[in-house]
Amino acid sequence: MSTFRALTSRRPFTLLGIVLAFLVIGAFVLVALNAGTASNVPYQSVVVASADLKPRLPIDAASLAIKRIPIPSNYPPVFFTKVTDVQGMIPLVTILSGQAITSNVVVQASQALGSQSEYLPIPSGFVALTIPTSEQQGVAGYIQPGDYISVIATVSTGIKVASMTIFTNLHVIRVGTNGSSSGSAGATSLTVVVTQCQAEVITWFLQYASMKYSLESFRDYLSPDNQAKDPGCPSIDAAKGATLQTIEKAYPTLF
Repeated sequence: MSTFRALTSRRPFTLLGIVLAFLVIGAFVLVALNAGTASNVPYQSVVVASADLKPRLPIDAASLAIKRIPIPSNYPPVFFTKVTDVQGMIPLVTILSGQAITSNVVVQASQALGSQSEYLPIPSGFVALTIPTSEQQGVAGYIQPGDYISVIATVSTGIKVASMTIFTNLHVIRVGTNGSSSGSAGATSLTVVVTQCQAEVITWFLQYASMKYSLESFRDYLSPDNQAKDPGCPSIDAAKGATLQTIEKAYPTLF
């Protein structure tokens, strides 16, 4: 009788042990199934950032690498497989080092618009200025981004009409056509790199004179990276305005 009572008193613990054993077995089965599923995900070689990439700055090849990562077979085709496919593109957001680059966070430089556009290639101490152009005024549309131009101003004062080259070696960084940047023969504007002092002078001539542009030989082009600051106008704050008196003093033969 005492033996029966002892067995009966231990029965709940026996049942609890059985339940716990089944729970442990079930957990192992789930882990094994998940591991099997993960091992079945194929790996692909994709382009990743090898350094932090900032928005609006073109991506260089040195900041990219190829890395194999697991990508489900039904995942959308948003990854790049070649460094050359990403080089020169513009990040729309910050891309961290090691992060795979996808097509929804980068765009071609020609597609980057508005606040997401790449930074204009303006050297320190200079500014960008947009000036109007046309077929007759701007060398029949042959001026393209990267070219250098000279600016000729024509001033009429009473019976005297005079023309003079007022600036040379102005770097063209954008060519606009009907509000876009295409660089076609129907160009309506040129965006050039100048000092703030030059910008004031050009603005004065646009208001009170006429201007034409000549396209310089590519053999005479300067390197934008080596464009030295103008000691007479080293910063934006150095610009003091342009008046008739300052223009007459700077270009006396025109008057």
